[in-house]
Amino acid sequence: MSVRFRAGAVALVAASALVLTACTGTGGETGTGGPDRVTGTASPSVDARAQQRAVASLGSVTKTTAGPMRLADGLVPPTNRWFSGLVYGAAPQPVFPTPISWQVTDDGFTAGLPVVSATEKTIAGGAVQQVGLDLGADRTLVSAYDQASVTVEHRKGSTVLGHTVLAQGSPLVSYTAQAAQSVTATGPVAGATDGPDGTTTGTIAADGRTWGVVTTGDVSGSGIRLAAGGSVVLFPVPDDARTKQVRALSAAAASPLTEVTMARSSTGTATHGQQRTALGYRTAAAGKTLVVPQPGQGTTGLSCTGLHYATITGDAPVCIGEVLRIAAPSLPAADRLDLSGLTSAQRATLVAQVRADAGGVSEASFGADSYGGGKDLYRVANLYRLATQLDLDDVASGLRRQLVTQIDQWTDPEGCGVSGTRCFAYDDTVKGLVGQAPSFGSDEFNDHHFHSGYLLSAAAIVADGSDDLVAKWKPVLSLVADDIASPEATASFPELRVYDPYAQHSWASGYSPFADGNNQESSSEAVSAWNGLTRWGQVSGSRATEQLGDWLLANEAASAERDVLDPDLRPFPGFQHTVVSLNWGGKRDHATWFSADPAAPAGIELIPMPAVAAGYVAAGGKEQIGKVLDEAVPEGDYAVQFGDYLLMYRALASGSQATAALALARDLPAEDIDTGNTRSYLLAWIMSHQ
Repeated sequence: MSVRFRAGAVALVAASALVLTACTGTGGETGTGGPDRVTGTASPSVDARAQQRAVASLGSVTKTTAGPMRLADGLVPPTNRWFSGLVYGAAPQPVFPTPISWQVTDDGFTAGLPVVSATEKTIAGGAVQQVGLDLGADRTLVSAYDQASVTVEHRKGSTVLGHTVLAQGSPLVSYTAQAAQSVTATGPVAGATDGPDGTTTGTIAADGRTWGVVTTGDVSGSGIRLAAGGSVVLFPVPDDARTKQVRALSAAAASPLTEVTMARSSTGTATHGQQRTALGYRTAAAGKTLVVPQPGQGTTGLSCTGLHYATITGDAPVCIGEVLRIAAPSLPAADRLDLSGLTSAQRATLVAQVRADAGGVSEASFGADSYGGGKDLYRVANLYRLATQLDLDDVASGLRRQLVTQIDQWTDPEGCGVSGTRCFAYDDTVKGLVGQAPSFGSDEFNDHHFHSGYLLSAAAIVADGSDDLVAKWKPVLSLVADDIASPEATASFPELRVYDPYAQHSWASGYSPFADGNNQESSSEAVSAWNGLTRWGQVSGSRATEQLGDWLLANEAASAERDVLDPDLRPFPGFQHTVVSLNWGGKRDHATWFSADPAAPAGIELIPMPAVAAGYVAAGGKEQIGKVLDEAVPEGDYAVQFGDYLLMYRALASGSQATAALALARDLPAEDIDTGNTRSYLLAWIMSHQ
C-alpha cells in the first residue's frame, strides 16, 4: 500500500498485504481504476491513538540532530529515502530517480541522463547538468511524497511558483506552474510542433544529449509562457531513437506525472510463492506514461519500445504503460538451523562448544548502544537456541535469564529515565525512535533497520512460545518495528521508513547528505532485519507484521542476490570485482565505509548469516562462491575480519567445501569471530550444511 503525503494532512492507509490502494497528491484526486490501474480503497490498520500513547510513554530525546528542513508543514519527515538530501542539510543535494539525475539550481532545476562509466572498483553514473528550467526561484521544499515519487515546490520568497514531480522508474521531469509565468529553458526548443491535444513538442540539445520537451505553453526560442496549471515535461531521448519513436515517447510523456501508487500482494505458499509489488504511475490526464524497469525486473503489462537507457545497473528498457509489476520469490523466514543430520561426534563437539561459549556470557557481555547491544543480544539468543536444540536445559535456562533481563531493559518504556542507555527515546522532530547510546549515526537515523533487526530477531527467539514475554515486550517492540517499517503513515512514523519498492532494497543513510544520493552497504543486515521483523510478527501473533516482513524479506533478498552478491557485470568490463558492496543512487562501489581489507566487501554482505541466508546468498552457485572467496581471502587465510562468515559462505559451495570450512572454523582465532557470532553458531552452521 502507499499513501501520498501532502502538506497539512497525515493520511492513513491500510497495511493489509492483499489490498490495493488509491492515492492523492498535489493537484490529484482519488479515482477509480481500469484494468491496468493500481487503485482501490482501504481502511486504517494502525491504532494511531494507541501508538501515540505508547510513543509518549518513552519520553523524548534531549535534542534532535535534524536541523532546519526544507519540508512543507504537516509532512512526516522522510528519512532514508532516495530524495532525503533534498530535505536535510545546508543545501539540497543531487538526487537520482532512476534513470535520471536531478538537482536544484540557484533559480530552478537541472536534470541529466548520467553518463555511466566503470573503473576497477566503481561503476559511476553521477549527476550531470544537461537540461533544466530557470524559474526565477530562490528556494525549494518537499511538498509531497509517496513510496516512489517526490514533489518539489519552487518558491520566490513566499510565492509558490510551481511544482516538479520526480519518480523512481520514470524518466520524466514534470513541472507544473502554480500561476501564469514565463520560464526559460537551458537551450532553445528545436522543432517545436503543435500537437492535437493542445501541447507543443520539441527537443533541447545539451551536453551531447537530446531531451524531449512537451509543454502546454507557448514556446519562443528557449522561453516558454505558461498559464496557471500549465506544464513542461522533459525526458531524455534514448540513443538510436528514430523520429517515429521520439513522437511516441513524446505522446506518452505529454501529461505530467503526479504520483506513484503502490500495492503489495502475495501468491502461493511461503516456500513456493511470490511477493508482488505494483507501482502505478499516475499522470494528470490519467493515462499511459513512460516507465523504466530496472534490468531484471521484467516488463509484464508494459509495451516496451526496444530502446534503453544506460544506468548503473545495466541497460534499462524504455516502456509505455501505467503499472510496473515486480515479483520476487518468497523466502521463508528462519532463525533455526537444521541439526537433524549431525553425527554423534559432531553433536558432542557442538555440545562442548556451546557449554564453553555460554560460560563466557555475563552482564558485561552486552553493549549499551543500539548496534553493538543488538548484535550482542542476537549472538547470545542464537547460542540459547542451540542450547535448546541440543537439550542442554541448564545452559539454556541460564542464557534465557540473562537475555530476558537485557531485553527487559530495552523494552522498558521508562528505561531511559532509569539508566539512560539500553533504551529508546522518541525524536518528535524527525518522528522516530533513537537508541540513547547512538552508534554509526543512529541519532541521524542511519542504519535503523540494521540495529533494530538484531533486537527483533533476538526477541523473537527468546519469546517464542511465551505469551508472557510477548505481552511484556510487545508495546515497545511494536514501536521498534514501526520505526523501520510502519505499514502506513501515522502522526508518529512515516510509511516504510527505509525501504524503496522500486529499487527493491533499503537505504541506510537517514539524512543522505551526499552528492551521490543515498546508499546502503550491508544488504545482509537488511535481509536479517526483515527476517527478524517477520519472525517477531509470527511470535507475537501479528499477521500484518508477518505479511509485511515476508514482502520486505523476499524483495531485499532478491536485490541482494541480483545487485550485490551475484551481479551481472557484463555491461561494465572495466569493473574488476565480483561483489558490489556499497550501492548508491549515483554509483556502485567495491568498497566499505570501514576497511580496505579485501575480505571486508564480501563479509559485510554476509553478516550475520541467519538461518534464512542459506536461501539466497549462494544463488550464484559454487563458481560464484569460489570467485568471491578468491578475492576476499586470496591466500586462503580466514584469520581476518568476517573470516567466520566467509567460512559459513564457503560451506554452501559443496559438501567437500563444508568439510574444509569446518576444519578451519575449529581453529579460527577467537578474535576473528565477529561480535554477532560465536564459535558454536559458526560450527553449527557449517555442520548443518555438510
